[in-house]
Amino acid sequence: MLPKSWHGRYLLVGLVCTVLMLALVACSLGTGLLGENTPTPEATPAAAQMPPEFDILWEAWQALRENSIYGGELDAKSLSEGAVHGMMQSLGDPYAAYLDPELYRMQQQDLEGSFEGIGARVAMQNGQVMVLAPLPGSPAESAGIRPGDIIIEVDGESTVDMNLYEVVALIRGPSGTTVSLSIYHEGEDKPVTIDVTRERIDVPSVTLVEMLPGDVAHLRIEEFSDDTDEEFEAVRAEIEKEGARGLVLDLRNNPGGVLESVVNTASWFLKDGLVLYEIDSKGSRRDWQVRKVGQVIELPIVVLVNRFSASGSEVLAGALQDRGEAVLVGEKTFGKGSVNTLHPLSDGSAVYYTIARWYTPNGRLIEGEGLQPDITVESQPGSPTDEQLERALEELHTMMEAS
Repeated sequence: MLPKSWHGRYLLVGLVCTVLMLALVACSLGTGLLGENTPTPEATPAAAQMPPEFDILWEAWQALRENSIYGGELDAKSLSEGAVHGMMQSLGDPYAAYLDPELYRMQQQDLEGSFEGIGARVAMQNGQVMVLAPLPGSPAESAGIRPGDIIIEVDGESTVDMNLYEVVALIRGPSGTTVSLSIYHEGEDKPVTIDVTRERIDVPSVTLVEMLPGDVAHLRIEEFSDDTDEEFEAVRAEIEKEGARGLVLDLRNNPGGVLESVVNTASWFLKDGLVLYEIDSKGSRRDWQVRKVGQVIELPIVVLVNRFSASGSEVLAGALQDRGEAVLVGEKTFGKGSVNTLHPLSDGSAVYYTIARWYTPNGRLIEGEGLQPDITVESQPGSPTDEQLERALEELHTMMEAS
């Protein structure tokens, strides 16, 4: 638990990642990377577009330029960036952020899904930089980074008042170099310092973990990327070849990803109908329907979720739960269900903000609510057995016997 005085220093920016793993592990949170509209940047005539309330910005600039002892040193670009940064913080949007040109270029490069970093998924929750999960076998996992860790310093620099993009920019770096993280482990009162050596990270999207007793396939989706469809089709063929009679779909610690891939993945399990819908700032609704991407998997299914299952993984789990195609086992999910857009600006920078919210087919709001599993099984850190998986297998065997 963090000391109260430390909590109070945080601005409640709450930029979840979406999303985002960048060099920690490139993750898309929100539809920017989840199918966002990215407008073409262009400069607009300021005077014609600005409401009168913005006059004070011009007045403040003139006063500083004419009377401040630093007036001769004023950098208009830096002041402008600072104003936009403050605007995003004042918006009341927990995911809003300003990305300077360097941060924006870095974010665009990380969409390739292969990069150099420590291999940990991160998010912003209540103004704190939280580790959703280290990737299996990653430098982060090997160094002792755990789900739920709060990152308070990077190489001695405090993360207070930073957005997620800024923190990730500090953590990423060339393979072979070391980054020092000061973190609070969940449930502990004192921070620890962990040094992590960066490596090149390649993240498979879909993995057949193993075939379990009773002809049960344990399939895991790490994230929803542009490669998910192709990888899923290969794994589906392998499951069929192995003669699977039941499926455990593991979405634990899955931070989401590309919404198009989420919908396509849902279409492997749903013959038709609604996967999700979204409501935008104007109250308009957009439905996302099942797409015919291949042969529908007609097996008893149990979906594993935990409190670090976020965004796109909540969309998929919610669709299967609402449509009666799967039983959810595990913990209440993260509750990231907003549609975020990354809007490029004319100078190469960008702003990131919320434009809509997601709902499950039955109208359940995901944002801030999360999904309640049908069977709750709390995780037991340090336990030699995976209680959630074992309970999922029990339920699945019951379903298989009844089918």
